[in-house]
Amino acid sequence: MSIHRRIAPRAIMVQGTTSDAGKSVICAGLCRLLSRRGISVAPFKPQNMALNSAVTVDNGEIGRAQAVQAQASGLEPHSDMNPVLLKPNTDIGAQVIVHGKALRDMDAVTYHDYKPKVMDAIMESYDRLQSQYQAVVIEGAGSPAEINLRENDVANMGFAEKADCPVIIVADIDRGGVFAHLFGTLALLSESEQQRVKGFVINRFRGDIKLLESGLEWLEEKTGKPVLGVLPYLHGLHLEAEDAIEEQQLNDSGTQTLKVVVPVLSRMSNHTDFDALRLNPSVDVTFVRQGTRLPSCDLIVLPGSKSTRSDLEFIRDNQWDQDVFRHLRFGGKVMGICGGYQMLGRFVHDPDGVEGPSGSSQGFDLLDLETTLEPEKQLRRVEGVLKLPGQEQVGITGYEIHAGNTKGQALENSIVSLEEHNDGAISEDGQILGSYLHGIFDHPDACKSILEWAGLEQVIVSDYNSIREEGIDRMADAIEDSMDMSRIMGVMFEVGSEVAEL
Repeated sequence: MSIHRRIAPRAIMVQGTTSDAGKSVICAGLCRLLSRRGISVAPFKPQNMALNSAVTVDNGEIGRAQAVQAQASGLEPHSDMNPVLLKPNTDIGAQVIVHGKALRDMDAVTYHDYKPKVMDAIMESYDRLQSQYQAVVIEGAGSPAEINLRENDVANMGFAEKADCPVIIVADIDRGGVFAHLFGTLALLSESEQQRVKGFVINRFRGDIKLLESGLEWLEEKTGKPVLGVLPYLHGLHLEAEDAIEEQQLNDSGTQTLKVVVPVLSRMSNHTDFDALRLNPSVDVTFVRQGTRLPSCDLIVLPGSKSTRSDLEFIRDNQWDQDVFRHLRFGGKVMGICGGYQMLGRFVHDPDGVEGPSGSSQGFDLLDLETTLEPEKQLRRVEGVLKLPGQEQVGITGYEIHAGNTKGQALENSIVSLEEHNDGAISEDGQILGSYLHGIFDHPDACKSILEWAGLEQVIVSDYNSIREEGIDRMADAIEDSMDMSRIMGVMFEVGSEVAEL
Protein backbone atom coordinates (compact mmCIF):
# COMPACT_ATOMS: atom_id res chain seq x y z
CA MET A 1 0.00 0.00 0.00
CA SER A 2 1.21 3.50 -0.81
CA ILE A 3 -0.12 6.82 0.41
CA HIS A 4 -0.29 9.84 -1.88
CA ARG A 5 -1.92 13.23 -1.61
CA ARG A 6 -4.75 13.89 -4.03
CA ILE A 7 -3.89 17.01 -5.98
CA ALA A 8 -6.34 19.84 -6.34
CA PRO A 9 -8.85 19.36 -9.16
CA ARG A 10 -7.77 22.65 -10.79
CA ALA A 11 -11.19 22.65 -12.42
CA ILE A 12 -14.76 23.70 -11.90
CA MET A 13 -17.78 22.31 -13.74
CA VAL A 14 -20.78 24.53 -14.42
CA GLN A 15 -23.99 22.55 -14.78
CA GLY A 16 -27.48 23.97 -15.28
CA THR A 17 -30.98 23.12 -14.18
CA THR A 18 -32.11 23.54 -17.80
CA SER A 19 -30.74 24.25 -21.24
CA ASP A 20 -30.00 27.95 -21.73
CA ALA A 21 -29.63 28.55 -18.00
CA GLY A 22 -26.48 30.54 -18.74
CA LYS A 23 -23.78 27.87 -18.53
CA SER A 24 -21.96 28.94 -21.68
CA VAL A 25 -21.73 32.63 -20.85
CA ILE A 26 -20.78 31.99 -17.22
CA CYS A 27 -18.00 29.66 -18.35
CA ALA A 28 -16.78 32.34 -20.75
CA GLY A 29 -16.83 34.90 -17.94
CA LEU A 30 -14.96 32.58 -15.59
CA CYS A 31 -12.34 31.89 -18.25
CA ARG A 32 -11.78 35.63 -18.78
CA LEU A 33 -11.69 36.30 -15.04
CA LEU A 34 -9.12 33.57 -14.34
CA SER A 35 -7.05 34.72 -17.30
CA ARG A 36 -7.08 38.28 -15.91
CA ARG A 37 -5.67 36.89 -12.68
CA GLY A 38 -2.70 35.40 -14.51
CA ILE A 39 -3.96 31.81 -14.45
CA SER A 40 -3.58 29.81 -17.66
CA VAL A 41 -7.07 28.41 -18.22
CA ALA A 42 -8.77 26.35 -20.90
CA PRO A 43 -12.49 25.73 -21.54
CA PHE A 44 -13.88 22.22 -21.84
CA LYS A 45 -17.23 20.69 -22.71
CA PRO A 46 -17.25 16.87 -22.74
CA GLN A 47 -20.20 16.52 -25.08
CA ASN A 48 -22.06 19.15 -27.04
CA MET A 49 -25.15 18.82 -29.22
CA ALA A 50 -25.37 21.75 -31.60
CA LEU A 51 -25.50 22.69 -35.25
CA ASN A 52 -23.37 25.77 -34.56
CA SER A 53 -19.73 24.81 -34.82
CA ALA A 54 -16.30 26.34 -35.30
CA VAL A 55 -13.10 25.17 -36.95
CA THR A 56 -10.14 24.74 -34.61
CA VAL A 57 -6.46 25.46 -34.95
CA ASP A 58 -5.87 21.71 -35.47
CA ASN A 59 -8.51 21.64 -38.26
CA GLY A 60 -11.16 20.01 -36.13
CA GLU A 61 -14.77 20.94 -35.39
CA ILE A 62 -16.15 22.00 -32.00
CA GLY A 63 -19.16 23.86 -30.65
CA ARG A 64 -19.09 27.62 -31.13
CA ALA A 65 -19.57 28.26 -27.42
CA GLN A 66 -16.21 26.63 -26.70
CA ALA A 67 -14.59 28.74 -29.42
CA VAL A 68 -15.88 31.86 -27.63
CA GLN A 69 -14.66 30.50 -24.30
CA ALA A 70 -11.25 29.90 -25.88
CA GLN A 71 -11.23 33.55 -26.94
CA ALA A 72 -12.10 34.49 -23.36
CA SER A 73 -9.08 32.47 -22.22
CA GLY A 74 -6.75 34.10 -24.75
CA LEU A 75 -6.42 30.85 -26.71
CA GLU A 76 -7.03 29.51 -30.18
CA PRO A 77 -9.86 26.95 -30.15
CA HIS A 78 -8.68 23.32 -30.12
CA SER A 79 -10.57 20.08 -30.66
CA ASP A 80 -9.68 18.95 -27.11
CA MET A 81 -11.93 21.71 -25.76
CA ASN A 82 -15.02 19.86 -27.02
CA PRO A 83 -14.02 16.26 -27.76
CA VAL A 84 -17.54 15.06 -28.64
CA LEU A 85 -19.87 17.09 -30.84
CA LEU A 86 -23.24 15.75 -31.94
CA LYS A 87 -24.79 17.42 -35.00
CA PRO A 88 -28.43 16.31 -35.38
CA ASN A 89 -29.45 15.38 -38.91
CA THR A 90 -32.83 13.78 -38.04
CA ASP A 91 -35.12 13.82 -35.02
CA ILE A 92 -33.55 10.57 -33.78
CA GLY A 93 -30.03 10.65 -35.20
CA ALA A 94 -26.88 12.75 -35.38
CA GLN A 95 -23.44 12.91 -36.88
CA VAL A 96 -20.97 11.97 -34.14
CA ILE A 97 -17.78 14.04 -34.18
CA VAL A 98 -14.93 12.85 -31.94
CA HIS A 99 -11.71 14.82 -31.44
CA GLY A 100 -12.84 17.22 -34.15
CA LYS A 101 -13.44 14.63 -36.88
CA ALA A 102 -16.71 13.11 -38.07
CA LEU A 103 -16.92 9.48 -36.98
CA ARG A 104 -20.27 8.38 -38.40
CA ASP A 105 -24.01 8.91 -38.07
CA MET A 106 -25.73 7.16 -35.18
CA ASP A 107 -29.28 6.97 -33.95
CA ALA A 108 -29.96 7.72 -30.30
CA VAL A 109 -29.99 4.08 -29.17
CA THR A 110 -26.75 3.22 -30.96
CA TYR A 111 -25.00 6.27 -29.55
CA HIS A 112 -26.22 5.49 -26.03
CA ASP A 113 -24.53 2.09 -26.25
CA TYR A 114 -21.40 3.73 -27.69
CA LYS A 115 -20.97 6.18 -24.81
CA PRO A 116 -18.42 4.10 -22.82
CA LYS A 117 -16.01 4.39 -25.76
CA VAL A 118 -16.80 8.09 -26.07
CA MET A 119 -15.89 8.56 -22.42
CA ASP A 120 -12.38 7.29 -23.15
CA ALA A 121 -11.97 9.95 -25.84
CA ILE A 122 -13.36 12.60 -23.50
CA MET A 123 -10.91 11.73 -20.74
CA GLU A 124 -8.00 11.75 -23.17
CA SER A 125 -8.79 15.35 -24.09
CA TYR A 126 -9.44 16.38 -20.51
CA ASP A 127 -6.16 14.89 -19.31
CA ARG A 128 -4.27 16.72 -22.05
CA LEU A 129 -5.82 20.05 -21.02
CA GLN A 130 -5.10 19.34 -17.36
CA SER A 131 -1.44 18.75 -18.21
CA GLN A 132 -1.15 21.95 -20.27
CA TYR A 133 -3.09 24.51 -18.21
CA GLN A 134 -3.35 25.57 -14.60
CA ALA A 135 -7.14 25.42 -14.63
CA VAL A 136 -9.99 24.01 -16.70
CA VAL A 137 -13.50 25.50 -16.76
CA ILE A 138 -15.98 22.78 -17.73
CA GLU A 139 -19.46 23.27 -19.15
CA GLY A 140 -22.18 20.68 -18.69
CA ALA A 141 -24.98 20.04 -21.16
CA GLY A 142 -28.69 20.46 -20.54
CA SER A 143 -29.51 19.25 -17.03
CA PRO A 144 -27.83 16.62 -14.84
CA ALA A 145 -31.24 15.52 -13.55
CA GLU A 146 -32.57 13.93 -16.74
CA ILE A 147 -33.43 10.52 -15.31
CA ASN A 148 -33.64 8.79 -18.69
CA LEU A 149 -30.10 9.93 -19.59
CA ARG A 150 -28.34 9.11 -16.34
CA GLU A 151 -27.02 5.71 -17.43
CA ASN A 152 -23.68 6.06 -19.26
CA ASP A 153 -23.84 9.84 -18.86
CA VAL A 154 -20.78 11.59 -20.28
CA ALA A 155 -22.01 15.18 -20.35
CA ASN A 156 -22.78 16.06 -16.72
CA MET A 157 -22.39 14.12 -13.48
CA GLY A 158 -21.08 11.03 -15.26
CA PHE A 159 -18.10 13.06 -16.36
CA ALA A 160 -17.80 14.93 -13.04
CA GLU A 161 -17.60 11.62 -11.15
CA LYS A 162 -15.06 10.20 -13.59
CA ALA A 163 -12.89 13.33 -13.50
CA ASP A 164 -13.47 13.92 -9.76
CA CYS A 165 -14.19 17.61 -10.24
CA PRO A 166 -16.37 19.98 -8.21
CA VAL A 167 -19.67 21.27 -9.61
CA ILE A 168 -21.75 24.42 -9.30
CA ILE A 169 -25.35 24.45 -10.53
CA VAL A 170 -26.83 27.46 -12.35
CA ALA A 171 -30.50 28.38 -12.74
CA ASP A 172 -32.13 31.19 -14.70
CA ILE A 173 -34.47 33.16 -12.44
CA ASP A 174 -35.85 35.08 -15.42
CA ARG A 175 -37.63 31.88 -16.49
CA GLY A 176 -39.40 31.57 -13.12
CA GLY A 177 -39.40 28.67 -10.65
CA VAL A 178 -35.75 29.09 -9.77
CA PHE A 179 -35.96 27.57 -6.27
CA ALA A 180 -37.87 24.54 -7.51
CA HIS A 181 -35.31 24.11 -10.30
CA LEU A 182 -32.35 24.17 -7.93
CA PHE A 183 -33.90 22.17 -5.10
CA GLY A 184 -35.38 19.58 -7.45
CA THR A 185 -32.20 19.17 -9.48
CA LEU A 186 -30.14 18.51 -6.37
CA ALA A 187 -32.75 16.10 -4.99
CA LEU A 188 -32.61 13.97 -8.15
CA LEU A 189 -28.86 13.45 -7.91
CA SER A 190 -27.20 10.52 -6.18
CA GLU A 191 -25.60 11.01 -2.78
CA SER A 192 -22.06 11.16 -4.17
CA GLU A 193 -23.18 13.61 -6.85
CA GLN A 194 -24.88 15.80 -4.27
CA GLN A 195 -21.64 15.93 -2.29
CA ARG A 196 -19.84 17.04 -5.42
CA VAL A 197 -22.10 20.11 -5.74
CA LYS A 198 -20.34 23.01 -4.03
CA GLY A 199 -23.05 25.61 -4.44
CA PHE A 200 -25.65 27.36 -6.58
CA VAL A 201 -25.63 30.39 -8.86
CA ILE A 202 -28.78 32.29 -9.76
CA ASN A 203 -28.55 33.96 -13.15
CA ARG A 204 -30.35 36.89 -14.82
CA PHE A 205 -31.88 38.49 -11.72
CA ARG A 206 -33.74 41.79 -12.10
CA GLY A 207 -34.73 43.99 -9.18
CA ASP A 208 -33.78 44.53 -5.56
CA ILE A 209 -31.70 41.69 -4.11
CA LYS A 210 -33.36 42.24 -0.71
CA LEU A 211 -36.55 40.75 -2.12
CA LEU A 212 -34.66 37.55 -2.88
CA GLU A 213 -32.84 37.11 0.44
CA SER A 214 -35.54 35.08 2.22
CA GLY A 215 -35.55 32.62 -0.68
CA LEU A 216 -31.77 32.33 -0.64
CA GLU A 217 -31.81 31.61 3.10
CA TRP A 218 -34.49 28.94 2.60
CA LEU A 219 -32.51 27.28 -0.20
CA GLU A 220 -29.30 27.17 1.81
CA GLU A 221 -31.12 25.81 4.87
CA LYS A 222 -32.96 23.10 2.91
CA THR A 223 -30.00 21.93 0.85
CA GLY A 224 -26.97 22.69 2.98
CA LYS A 225 -25.40 24.27 -0.10
CA PRO A 226 -24.33 27.92 -0.35
CA VAL A 227 -25.61 30.33 -2.95
CA LEU A 228 -22.33 31.40 -4.54
CA GLY A 229 -23.79 34.36 -6.35
CA VAL A 230 -26.75 36.12 -7.91
CA LEU A 231 -25.84 37.44 -11.33
CA PRO A 232 -27.76 40.43 -12.67
CA TYR A 233 -29.69 40.49 -15.93
CA LEU A 234 -27.25 42.10 -18.35
CA HIS A 235 -29.28 44.06 -20.89
CA GLY A 236 -27.87 44.01 -24.40
CA LEU A 237 -25.32 41.31 -23.58
CA HIS A 238 -24.18 39.45 -26.67
CA LEU A 239 -22.35 36.15 -26.50
CA GLU A 240 -23.00 33.58 -29.20
CA ALA A 241 -25.79 31.10 -28.53
CA GLU A 242 -25.32 27.36 -28.99
CA ASP A 243 -28.67 26.59 -30.58
CA ALA A 244 -31.42 29.07 -29.78
CA ILE A 245 -31.69 31.69 -32.50
CA GLU A 246 -31.29 35.11 -30.89
CA GLU A 247 -33.64 37.55 -32.61
CA GLN A 248 -32.97 40.67 -30.58
CA GLN A 249 -32.24 43.70 -32.78
CA LEU A 250 -29.99 46.62 -31.90
CA ASN A 251 -31.04 49.06 -34.60
CA ASP A 252 -30.94 52.84 -34.32
CA SER A 253 -34.31 54.11 -35.52
CA GLY A 254 -32.77 57.15 -37.19
CA THR A 255 -30.58 55.25 -39.63
CA GLN A 256 -31.27 53.76 -43.03
CA THR A 257 -31.68 50.02 -42.67
CA LEU A 258 -31.27 47.12 -45.05
CA LYS A 259 -34.02 44.54 -44.62
CA VAL A 260 -32.59 41.01 -44.54
CA VAL A 261 -34.73 37.87 -44.40
CA VAL A 262 -33.37 34.47 -43.34
CA PRO A 263 -35.59 31.37 -43.66
CA VAL A 264 -35.13 29.08 -40.65
CA LEU A 265 -34.41 25.65 -42.12
CA SER A 266 -35.25 22.40 -40.36
CA ARG A 267 -31.52 21.57 -40.02
CA MET A 268 -30.16 25.11 -40.12
CA SER A 269 -26.51 25.24 -39.11
CA ASN A 270 -24.32 28.07 -37.84
CA HIS A 271 -27.06 30.66 -37.41
CA THR A 272 -24.35 32.63 -35.60
CA ASP A 273 -23.32 33.72 -39.11
CA PHE A 274 -26.05 36.36 -38.78
CA ASP A 275 -25.08 37.76 -35.38
CA ALA A 276 -22.86 40.42 -36.93
CA LEU A 277 -25.80 41.53 -39.10
CA ARG A 278 -28.31 41.38 -36.27
CA LEU A 279 -26.09 43.62 -34.13
CA ASN A 280 -25.39 46.10 -36.94
CA PRO A 281 -27.55 49.24 -36.62
CA SER A 282 -27.73 49.46 -40.44
CA VAL A 283 -29.46 46.09 -40.77
CA ASP A 284 -32.87 44.71 -39.84
CA VAL A 285 -32.75 40.90 -39.76
CA THR A 286 -35.95 38.84 -39.77
CA PHE A 287 -35.88 35.07 -39.21
CA VAL A 288 -38.85 33.43 -40.92
CA ARG A 289 -40.11 30.15 -39.51
CA GLN A 290 -42.07 27.24 -40.92
CA GLY A 291 -45.56 28.07 -42.15
CA THR A 292 -44.84 31.76 -42.84
CA ARG A 293 -44.08 33.18 -46.29
CA LEU A 294 -40.95 35.29 -46.82
CA PRO A 295 -41.84 39.01 -46.57
CA SER A 296 -40.59 41.72 -48.90
CA CYS A 297 -37.03 42.74 -48.20
CA ASP A 298 -33.75 43.84 -49.79
CA LEU A 299 -31.78 40.63 -49.27
CA ILE A 300 -32.71 36.98 -48.74
CA VAL A 301 -29.94 34.83 -47.25
CA LEU A 302 -30.19 31.06 -47.47
CA PRO A 303 -28.24 29.77 -44.45
CA GLY A 304 -26.14 26.68 -43.92
CA SER A 305 -27.78 23.30 -43.44
CA LYS A 306 -26.74 19.99 -41.94
CA SER A 307 -29.04 18.22 -44.43
CA THR A 308 -29.04 20.23 -47.64
CA ARG A 309 -31.26 17.97 -49.75
CA SER A 310 -33.93 17.53 -47.08
CA ASP A 311 -33.90 21.27 -46.43
CA LEU A 312 -34.41 21.90 -50.15
CA GLU A 313 -37.58 19.87 -49.81
CA PHE A 314 -38.44 21.80 -46.64
CA ILE A 315 -38.05 25.07 -48.56
CA ARG A 316 -40.39 23.88 -51.31
CA ASP A 317 -42.93 22.61 -48.77
CA ASN A 318 -43.06 26.14 -47.35
CA GLN A 319 -43.18 27.68 -50.87
CA TRP A 320 -40.10 29.73 -50.04
CA ASP A 321 -38.62 28.88 -53.44
CA GLN A 322 -41.50 30.80 -55.03
CA ASP A 323 -40.82 33.70 -52.69
CA VAL A 324 -37.15 33.74 -53.74
CA PHE A 325 -38.03 33.78 -57.45
CA ARG A 326 -40.57 36.58 -56.92
CA HIS A 327 -37.99 38.53 -54.89
CA LEU A 328 -35.49 38.28 -57.77
CA ARG A 329 -38.10 39.39 -60.34
CA PHE A 330 -38.61 42.54 -58.27
CA GLY A 331 -34.86 43.24 -58.33
CA GLY A 332 -33.92 41.93 -54.88
CA LYS A 333 -30.63 40.24 -53.96
CA VAL A 334 -30.15 36.64 -52.86
CA MET A 335 -27.18 35.16 -51.04
CA GLY A 336 -26.39 31.59 -50.00
CA ILE A 337 -23.92 30.46 -47.33
CA CYS A 338 -22.51 26.92 -47.34
CA GLY A 339 -25.55 24.65 -47.74
CA GLY A 340 -27.53 27.67 -48.95
CA TYR A 341 -24.82 28.24 -51.57
CA GLN A 342 -25.16 24.62 -52.73
CA MET A 343 -28.93 25.08 -53.05
CA LEU A 344 -28.46 27.97 -55.49
CA GLY A 345 -26.96 25.59 -58.05
CA ARG A 346 -28.59 23.17 -60.47
CA PHE A 347 -28.26 19.96 -58.45
CA VAL A 348 -27.06 18.59 -55.13
CA HIS A 349 -25.89 14.98 -55.45
CA ASP A 350 -25.39 12.61 -52.53
CA PRO A 351 -24.34 9.28 -54.08
CA ASP A 352 -22.90 7.90 -50.83
CA GLY A 353 -25.76 8.92 -48.55
CA VAL A 354 -23.57 11.35 -46.61
CA GLU A 355 -26.53 13.40 -45.32
CA GLY A 356 -29.35 10.92 -45.73
CA PRO A 357 -30.70 8.56 -48.40
CA SER A 358 -28.52 8.53 -51.52
CA GLY A 359 -29.78 10.39 -54.57
CA SER A 360 -29.91 13.81 -56.19
CA SER A 361 -32.05 16.89 -55.63
CA GLN A 362 -32.72 19.74 -57.98
CA GLY A 363 -31.53 23.09 -56.68
CA PHE A 364 -32.77 26.60 -57.45
CA ASP A 365 -30.84 26.60 -60.75
CA LEU A 366 -29.78 30.21 -60.15
CA LEU A 367 -26.03 29.57 -60.44
CA ASP A 368 -24.40 27.32 -63.05
CA LEU A 369 -22.88 24.83 -60.62
CA GLU A 370 -23.50 21.41 -59.12
CA THR A 371 -22.44 19.98 -55.78
CA THR A 372 -21.55 16.40 -54.91
CA LEU A 373 -21.50 15.51 -51.22
CA GLU A 374 -18.49 13.44 -50.19
CA PRO A 375 -17.75 11.49 -46.98
CA GLU A 376 -14.63 13.51 -46.15
CA LYS A 377 -15.67 16.81 -44.58
CA GLN A 378 -13.66 19.90 -45.45
CA LEU A 379 -12.65 21.86 -42.36
CA ARG A 380 -10.43 24.90 -42.61
CA ARG A 381 -10.02 28.40 -41.27
CA VAL A 382 -9.27 30.85 -44.04
CA GLU A 383 -8.37 34.41 -44.78
CA GLY A 384 -8.16 36.13 -48.11
CA VAL A 385 -9.62 38.89 -50.28
CA LEU A 386 -13.26 39.59 -51.08
CA LYS A 387 -13.68 40.94 -54.61
CA LEU A 388 -17.20 42.04 -55.50
CA PRO A 389 -17.83 43.71 -58.89
CA GLY A 390 -17.48 47.47 -58.86
CA GLN A 391 -16.03 47.57 -55.34
CA GLU A 392 -12.57 47.76 -53.85
CA GLN A 393 -11.06 44.46 -52.76
CA VAL A 394 -11.11 44.01 -48.97
CA GLY A 395 -9.74 41.50 -46.51
CA ILE A 396 -11.96 38.68 -45.31
CA THR A 397 -11.75 35.89 -42.74
CA GLY A 398 -13.96 32.88 -42.13
CA TYR A 399 -14.11 29.13 -41.87
CA GLU A 400 -15.33 26.26 -44.01
CA ILE A 401 -17.32 23.28 -42.71
CA HIS A 402 -18.85 21.29 -45.56
CA ALA A 403 -18.92 17.93 -47.27
CA GLY A 404 -19.59 19.37 -50.70
CA ASN A 405 -17.39 19.41 -53.78
CA THR A 406 -18.81 22.15 -56.01
CA LYS A 407 -18.02 22.49 -59.73
CA GLY A 408 -19.40 24.46 -62.64
CA GLN A 409 -19.10 27.44 -64.96
CA ALA A 410 -20.26 29.86 -62.24
CA LEU A 411 -17.02 29.30 -60.29
CA GLU A 412 -15.18 31.34 -62.91
CA ASN A 413 -16.91 34.36 -61.30
CA SER A 414 -15.58 33.61 -57.81
CA ILE A 415 -15.89 36.27 -55.12
CA VAL A 416 -13.14 35.31 -52.67
CA SER A 417 -9.45 34.71 -53.33
CA LEU A 418 -7.89 32.44 -50.73
CA GLU A 419 -4.34 31.20 -50.41
CA GLU A 420 -5.05 27.70 -51.73
CA HIS A 421 -8.23 28.19 -53.77
CA ASN A 422 -10.98 30.58 -54.77
CA ASP A 423 -14.41 30.51 -53.17
CA GLY A 424 -17.96 31.30 -54.10
CA ALA A 425 -19.67 32.69 -57.16
CA ILE A 426 -21.74 35.64 -58.31
CA SER A 427 -24.30 35.63 -61.10
CA GLU A 428 -23.68 37.61 -64.28
CA ASP A 429 -26.43 40.08 -63.42
CA GLY A 430 -24.96 40.58 -59.93
CA GLN A 431 -28.18 39.66 -58.11
CA ILE A 432 -27.12 36.29 -56.71
CA LEU A 433 -24.09 35.51 -54.58
CA GLY A 434 -22.89 32.34 -52.86
CA SER A 435 -19.99 31.35 -50.63
CA TYR A 436 -18.86 28.47 -48.46
CA LEU A 437 -17.47 30.85 -45.82
CA HIS A 438 -19.09 30.86 -42.41
CA GLY A 439 -18.40 34.06 -40.48
CA ILE A 440 -18.41 35.99 -43.75
CA PHE A 441 -20.07 39.01 -42.08
CA ASP A 442 -17.75 39.08 -39.06
CA HIS A 443 -14.94 41.05 -40.73
CA PRO A 444 -16.04 44.73 -40.76
CA ASP A 445 -14.69 45.55 -44.23
CA ALA A 446 -16.16 42.42 -45.81
CA CYS A 447 -19.52 43.03 -44.15
CA LYS A 448 -19.55 46.62 -45.43
CA SER A 449 -18.76 45.43 -48.96
CA ILE A 450 -21.56 42.84 -48.97
CA LEU A 451 -24.09 45.30 -47.53
CA GLU A 452 -23.22 47.81 -50.23
CA TRP A 453 -23.66 45.07 -52.86
CA ALA A 454 -27.08 44.36 -51.32
CA GLY A 455 -28.12 47.99 -51.78
CA LEU A 456 -27.30 49.82 -48.53
CA GLU A 457 -25.88 53.24 -49.36
CA GLN A 458 -24.76 54.38 -45.91
CA VAL A 459 -23.21 51.47 -44.06
CA ILE A 460 -22.40 51.78 -40.38
CA VAL A 461 -19.39 49.54 -39.84
CA SER A 462 -19.49 47.65 -36.56
CA ASP A 463 -16.60 45.53 -35.31
CA TYR A 464 -18.23 42.24 -34.39
CA ASN A 465 -15.14 40.91 -32.62
CA SER A 466 -15.12 44.00 -30.38
CA ILE A 467 -18.80 43.41 -29.56
CA ARG A 468 -17.97 39.83 -28.56
CA GLU A 469 -15.00 41.02 -26.46
CA GLU A 470 -17.22 43.55 -24.72
CA GLY A 471 -19.73 40.81 -23.91
CA ILE A 472 -17.04 38.56 -22.45
CA ASP A 473 -15.68 41.41 -20.32
CA ARG A 474 -19.15 42.39 -19.10
CA MET A 475 -19.79 38.81 -18.02
CA ALA A 476 -16.43 38.60 -16.25
CA ASP A 477 -17.09 41.90 -14.46
CA ALA A 478 -20.52 40.68 -13.31
CA ILE A 479 -19.01 37.47 -11.95
CA GLU A 480 -16.28 39.43 -10.16
CA ASP A 481 -18.91 41.70 -8.56
CA SER A 482 -21.64 39.16 -7.80
CA MET A 483 -20.10 35.73 -7.20
CA ASP A 484 -18.03 34.47 -4.27
CA MET A 485 -14.83 34.01 -6.23
CA SER A 486 -12.73 33.36 -3.14
CA ARG A 487 -14.85 30.29 -2.37
CA ILE A 488 -14.81 29.15 -6.01
CA MET A 489 -11.03 29.56 -6.17
CA GLY A 490 -10.75 27.59 -2.96
CA VAL A 491 -12.82 24.76 -4.42
CA MET A 492 -10.69 24.70 -7.57
CA PHE A 493 -7.22 24.91 -6.06
CA GLU A 494 -7.36 23.60 -2.48
CA VAL A 495 -5.22 20.49 -1.91
CA GLY A 496 -7.36 17.46 -1.12
CA SER A 497 -7.06 14.96 1.67
CA GLU A 498 -4.81 11.94 1.80
CA VAL A 499 -6.21 8.79 0.25
CA ALA A 500 -5.02 5.21 0.20
CA GLU A 501 -4.14 3.54 -3.03
CA LEU A 502 -3.53 -0.19 -3.34
